[in-house]
Amino acid sequence: MSDRSTRILLVDDEQSIQTLLSYPLRRDGYEVVQATDGREALERFEERPFDLVVLDVMLPKLDGLEVCRRLRSRSAVPIIMLTAKSEEIDKVVGLEIGADDYITKPFSMREFRSRVKAALRRSELSRAASSEGDGAQLEHHELRIDPDKRAVWLHGEAITTTFVEFEILLTLARSPGRVYTRDMLLAHVWGDSAYRDPRTIDVHIRHLREKIERDPKDPEYLFTVRGVGYRFRDTDA
Repeated sequence: MSDRSTRILLVDDEQSIQTLLSYPLRRDGYEVVQATDGREALERFEERPFDLVVLDVMLPKLDGLEVCRRLRSRSAVPIIMLTAKSEEIDKVVGLEIGADDYITKPFSMREFRSRVKAALRRSELSRAASSEGDGAQLEHHELRIDPDKRAVWLHGEAITTTFVEFEILLTLARSPGRVYTRDMLLAHVWGDSAYRDPRTIDVHIRHLREKIERDPKDPEYLFTVRGVGYRFRDTDA
C-alpha cells in the first residue's frame, strides 16, 4: 500500500454499529470514513481512494446489494458485507454480485478484525503479484488465464470474474486433477477458514461455472468431488 494510512469506508445506518466498529479499526491504525446510507457511501467512494469497504446490507436510500453492484462495476476494492442471520439469500446474492466476504450479525470483534485483516492482506498480495509480473499464463483447451493481468478468456472472449472467483479458478487450474477441499480453498483465498461457512465456496464455484462452462450442470473444467471438494480437469482430459 502507499505511504498514506489504510483507508476503510464503513457503511452502516446504525450509529451504535458505527461506533462499535470504527473504534477498533482506528486503534489498529486504519483511517475510517463513515457513511450512513447507500447514496452517501457512493459519494464518499468517489471522493478518495479506499482500500476496503465494509458494507451493511440493510441501508436507507440505496440498499447494500445495489451499492456493492455499483462499486464492483467500477472498482476491484475488497468488499465485506454485513448481514443479519436471517438474510441467507442476501449472502448468496452479495457474493454473486462481487462481495469478497460477508459477516453475519451478531459477530465477535475478534472475527471482525480477522476478516478485515485478511481482506486487506489478500488485496496487497494481489497487487504485489501483479507488479512482479512473473505469473505464466495458463491454457486449458479454450480457457486461458493470465495471473498478472488477472484476466480470463474463453474462446478468445474476455470473462469478467470477481477477486474471489479468480483466485479460486487460478488455484484449481494451477494444479489440474488435484482435489481441494472447501476448507483448503477458504484458507488459500482468505488466509484461513476460521469463521467462514464452507458453502461460500459452493456459491463461487456455481457462479464460475455459469461463466466458463457451456453447460454448468455438465462441467468441462470445474468438477465436484462428492463429499470432498472440487478439482480442475486433468491436463490429458
